[in-house]
Amino acid sequence: MKKRVLSVLLSTAMVATMLTGFTASADEGSDFDWKAYDGTTINVAFNEHNYSKAVIEKLPEFEELTGIHVEYSSTPEANYFDVLNVSLSSRSGNPDVFMTGAYQVWEYSTAGYMEPLDDYINDPTKTAPDYNFDDFIPAVVGALRWDMVPGHAVGEGSQWALPMGWEMNNLAYNKRVFEEKGIAVPTTTDELLQAATDLQEFAGSGSYGIALRGTRDWATIHPGYMSLFATWGAQDFAIEDGKLVCKLDSPEAIAMTDYWVQLIKAGGSPQWSTYTWYEAGSDLGAGKAAMLFDATCNGYFQNYPADASAEAGNLAWTTIPLPEGKTEADMKANVWVWSMAMNADSKNKDAAWYFLQYFTSPDYMQWAGTEGASPDTPRQSVMDSDEYKEVVGASEGYLEAIEALAPNATIQFTPQPYFFECTTEWAAVLQDLVLTDTYSSTEEAMQQLKANLDTVVSDLVVE
Repeated sequence: MKKRVLSVLLSTAMVATMLTGFTASADEGSDFDWKAYDGTTINVAFNEHNYSKAVIEKLPEFEELTGIHVEYSSTPEANYFDVLNVSLSSRSGNPDVFMTGAYQVWEYSTAGYMEPLDDYINDPTKTAPDYNFDDFIPAVVGALRWDMVPGHAVGEGSQWALPMGWEMNNLAYNKRVFEEKGIAVPTTTDELLQAATDLQEFAGSGSYGIALRGTRDWATIHPGYMSLFATWGAQDFAIEDGKLVCKLDSPEAIAMTDYWVQLIKAGGSPQWSTYTWYEAGSDLGAGKAAMLFDATCNGYFQNYPADASAEAGNLAWTTIPLPEGKTEADMKANVWVWSMAMNADSKNKDAAWYFLQYFTSPDYMQWAGTEGASPDTPRQSVMDSDEYKEVVGASEGYLEAIEALAPNATIQFTPQPYFFECTTEWAAVLQDLVLTDTYSSTEEAMQQLKANLDTVVSDLVVE
């Protein structure tokens, strides 16, 4: 593994079933039948997340509609992909469906673990006529399409997975704390560093300025760090003479990383190096952290519903603070897409496809985006709906931040199958810069990292 590894309503006759009305029989004029795989059992692997909790809540309706029985597991993110990798590499076909992200496509597709979905999507006997694939936000669903050529951007090739929700990365903050301390919301990186410094121990021992992820793995690099990294003008790899070449020793990459280390030391949690999605978001919700630079929805889950956390109702969102000399046109949010894919070795592929289409349909997504605490919907019909705008727009600055970030929001990494090995080593160097004296400078660290990662990707040929 290390190296190769917003809604169109249905007719009123259909409203009696499920949340907005799937029918268990074939649609008039269509060969599609929700009961086609009655009696089949499928296994689904979930990462523990609000998106998966929403799906799990609606499993009984899916089972009643289709007759397909669903067995599932839900694993915390810290261990989820390790467990999944073992299952997929066994080639047993279990799980039939698994929760994944866009970066995993680069590894799993090239390893032969993912079933391409295009033939299912385009088959009218297997896909309900109201599925409306074209309703997906192109940049979101396109992030899960790739041609398997290292260095090539996403958006071309096979459709390897379908989106559950997407996340940009930006700054969430506790407006109550900012008002009480008389601190302005940061718009520049200098202001962010100063605010994080000034807010250390704002509520006594244990409270701190800004929550950031810090574990020694890929998940530390891709949220706030990578968004600011790209905004700064840095990049991870470039194609040169048919090869991937690491660019982490560029002046922009060094300057941004040096800034990030200062930010952690001046305003981060004393336990930063153990922080994942869960700890970072929970600290904002508990009033322990004054700010969070992470996925848009990480803070949202602490703000909605009204009893989600101690600080629910006090949280607000803004965009990415800008480095000196940069403008809003330079602001680039990195994107993560939680999605579901089909195991290429599944013995129940058609039933698995019914599960995938049901839980990425316009009707399910409308419910999930408004009642299921899944705010970053991948469907335009949901995003455009008045109900969605009312529910999600109640969180101050949330929709405004998404609107401002969306034009330049994309996957900022270069697609390649050694992504996880590279980003894990990258995170290790970041930890060493914060916690040890291994390197005499950030420049030395990034130069060494560049050399190491050039070796990692040395066998990749870009055609």
